[in-house]
Amino acid sequence: MSAETASGIVAFGLYFAGSVAYMALFCVVYARFTRHSEFDLIVHEHNASAAISFGGALIGYAIALAGAIHNTTSIPDFVVWGFVAFVVQLVAYGLASLAHPGLSHAIEENALAAAIWSASVSVAAGLISAACMSP
Repeated sequence: MSAETASGIVAFGLYFAGSVAYMALFCVVYARFTRHSEFDLIVHEHNASAAISFGGALIGYAIALAGAIHNTTSIPDFVVWGFVAFVVQLVAYGLASLAHPGLSHAIEENALAAAIWSASVSVAAGLISAACMSP
């Protein structure tokens, strides 16, 4: 194995581990940030709206993390831009809630339109975040 390949494998491992850690932290923080309990709604009540909304937030954040990985040149840069993307997703949910009063209640009531709205805002925020991270 060449030194370049070994270096690439180490970089892959660091970026992948960092992304998994960021995603796990995002799940915990996002679930506490919303007014409804995603995990209870998804796991215990099989609420499709909660799953769609939460899944959209995860996808949006993953898109932004992918942009951070692609456009940064070091792990410290990735950490900074990953945090920026994290904050953007929380702001996106806040804005979606402002535009849709009662969003959390609608998701609790399994209203698919509310879930699709929330997921769409999250994915859009992730795409825009990823694009803004380009050099």
